[in-house]
Amino acid sequence: MGTLTTHHFLFTSEVITPLGFDEHSGAALRGSFFNAVWERFCNNKTSPTCAACPLHTMCPVSALVAPLREENQRGRDIPRPYVMLPPTGIQRYEPGSQLMFGITLFGSIIQLFPYIIMASSVLEATGMGRKLDENRGQRGKFKIKQIESFNPISDERQIVYQEGKPKVGVPTVTVTTADVLARAQSLPTDKITLNFLTPTRILYKEKLVHHPLFLPLVQRLLERLTALEQAYGIEDEQGLTSRWRELVQLAGQIECSDDSTHWEEVQSYSRRQLRTTPISGIQGKATFNGDLTPFRELLVWGELIHVGKNAVKGNGWYRIES
Repeated sequence: MGTLTTHHFLFTSEVITPLGFDEHSGAALRGSFFNAVWERFCNNKTSPTCAACPLHTMCPVSALVAPLREENQRGRDIPRPYVMLPPTGIQRYEPGSQLMFGITLFGSIIQLFPYIIMASSVLEATGMGRKLDENRGQRGKFKIKQIESFNPISDERQIVYQEGKPKVGVPTVTVTTADVLARAQSLPTDKITLNFLTPTRILYKEKLVHHPLFLPLVQRLLERLTALEQAYGIEDEQGLTSRWRELVQLAGQIECSDDSTHWEEVQSYSRRQLRTTPISGIQGKATFNGDLTPFRELLVWGELIHVGKNAVKGNGWYRIES
C-alpha cells in the first residue's frame, strides 16, 4: 500500500434562515463550498479557467478550485484532492436547527486547509441549498459553530475551530495506513455488507452497473486509490495496488448474496456548463460472500475515499457493516 493519508473534518452549524436541499445535497455542497474559496482568494477572476491564468502554477488554491472550472481534456476523471460528506436524510432545515456536513482532504492537500477555514465566512454569507421564496429568493443562511478533525476508524476527535475563539488549531488527527490495516483485520473474511449511503455510479466495460457487482467495484477502487496515491501520496511498488491483476481475478469469485439496493435517479446542474448531468447510481445495502480476505484493506480504503463517478460530490460513499 502507498502512503496516502486522509484528513476528515466535520462542520457543525446552526441554521439562521430556512434552508432546503434537494434529496441529494452533495453537488450543491461542493459547488457552494469551493465557489466560496474561489470568491475569497482568486486574484484574477477575469480568467476563464484556472489553467488559462498566468498565476496558475503559483496559486495556493487552484488545486481545490480548478476542477470546478475546467474539463480534463483526456476525458478521464481528475483525482480531486477531496470528497464532500453531505448531510443525509434531511432536506429541510428550519431556523435554530443543527446542520452537519463534512469534507475529507487527501494527503499533501491538507496544507490548504487554512484557506477552507478562511473561506467559511463567504460560505455563511452566500448560504447553501435551494433559493427559497421565504428567503426572498436567497439561499438558506447558517453559522458555523464548530469544526472537528476526526478519525472515522478510531473515532478520535480534535476541535480545530469554535465560534468566538479567534485561534484555529492545527489538525493532528490523521487516518494512516496503520489505521486502515487495523480496521481491515477486524472484518469478517467470508461475508461483508456494504451500505451505499449515497448514489454510487460505476462503469464496467463502458456500461453503467445497475446492481452491486464485486468485480467492477474492485476495479474502480483500485483505479481510484492508485490515482490518489500518485497525486497526493507516495505509490508503493509492494503495496495493495501493485497486486491489481491478482485482485481483479479473485474478485470474479465473490458473489452478491443479498441485494437490497435500488437505482437512485439524480441530476446535477452545472452553472459553468449551463446544463444538467446525470449522477445517478445504486443506493442501499449489498452483502458479498466468498473469500474476502484479500479485499478487506481495499474495502476500508473505499469507505474513506469513496468510489465511482462524482465521488467529489459525495457520491459513492459507503460504510462496511459486518
